[in-house]
Amino acid sequence: MQSVERVMRSAFQSDDKLRDTLKEVLGDLGLSAREFSKASGIPQSTLYKILSGHREPNITTLRQIVKTIHQLEGPEGDFIAIIAARPVLDKISEKKMKIGNKMLTLREYSATTIEEAIIAAIRAERDGASALVCAPIVSPTVERLLSIPVATIIPQDSVIRAIEVAARKIE
Repeated sequence: MQSVERVMRSAFQSDDKLRDTLKEVLGDLGLSAREFSKASGIPQSTLYKILSGHREPNITTLRQIVKTIHQLEGPEGDFIAIIAARPVLDKISEKKMKIGNKMLTLREYSATTIEEAIIAAIRAERDGASALVCAPIVSPTVERLLSIPVATIIPQDSVIRAIEVAARKIE
């Protein structure tokens, strides 16, 4: 569920739920209250009062919160798909990345075979991915199939570590 939807649902549940959800969303976006205040135009003091439970947001403030979160997250389909094996995906700790002024969502697609990677790439494009990141063994094929940009993972450090491990095993 997108952050905007979470905030709107929590606003209808209770002020406490809205406060907690808004704190979570700011954390997910990687923004402090000060940064969100600047991005939204909501006075810092108002935002701090809402987050501390000393004030209930009025409808105008709530609209501005929702509008700002929506702008920061981008449209629903605005995400980058990452296709990799589960152990690689598990090492990705961030689900959102700020690139320039834009907050991008990272969506994982697990694949362990070339066929699964190709299927995942097609599924990611159908899901609305703006771009795709995948392994070099599958990227040339995927680039021919998709109309979105494809970036190739070049795991230089892990290749070097794997060579070192292999060298130790043959000693």
